[in-house]
Amino acid sequence: MEEGAIVEAAEMLWRARREGRLLTALPESCRPRSLAEGYAVQDTMAARSGQAVIGWKIAATSEAGQRHIGVSEPLAGRLFADFVLADGAEIAARPLLMRVIEAEFAFRMGRDLPPRGKPYEAAEAVAAADGLHLAIEVPDARFERFAEAGPPQIAADDAFAAWFVLGPALGDWRRLDLPRQEVRVTRNGSPAGEGRGANVLGDPRLALAWIANERAARGAGLKAGEIVTTGTCLTPVPIGPGDRMVATFAGLGEVRVAFT
Repeated sequence: MEEGAIVEAAEMLWRARREGRLLTALPESCRPRSLAEGYAVQDTMAARSGQAVIGWKIAATSEAGQRHIGVSEPLAGRLFADFVLADGAEIAARPLLMRVIEAEFAFRMGRDLPPRGKPYEAAEAVAAADGLHLAIEVPDARFERFAEAGPPQIAADDAFAAWFVLGPALGDWRRLDLPRQEVRVTRNGSPAGEGRGANVLGDPRLALAWIANERAARGAGLKAGEIVTTGTCLTPVPIGPGDRMVATFAGLGEVRVAFT
């Protein structure tokens, strides 16, 4: 893609996000045809947004997540500061297209993982983290038929990032058996979904290594202080106006979000 087409796509997607508008697809003249082009659009959108980036999300780290957006591999997106909320936040449901939540583990990086000549192992990526949080992601798309958008356009659209609720930090988290960790979601007090950490690429720590290597290959790597939310532990749970959602991580704590 030429630079002008990348800028056109980036500005179109950012306006749609800020204004709550939906696109059928990006115009042929500025539609990315490869993941590299899709990420180039995302990079430009971030640079021109005027927003601080506080970290990263990983889309499609579970089979359920992949089915939901019609892809077969994980995708990386940015967490923008204006879209990161505290535990217990309220979000307007009506502007959302996807209308789902995802219960996730989110690492906070303690030191940089810069590009290098060989891939990072999961143990190295985890050793570079200095915290683990419980979290809820509220993804959303800027495409009317998001499951048909395809990986290049999804990458351009920030891997369908939207709202992110950062929950409590965990103590003594390195001892946890994350793949076996049970996670449940209730809607207005009634069971709405359940899963476990193994649904995230087999282990959320493997997802952290995946994005460390993805960012090392395509950018400047991961940076100290960044949050990395690793993908949903369960099938995305539908929400609507008036719903009060609680994600319970057995024995660890809860994260809450309400929809108006």
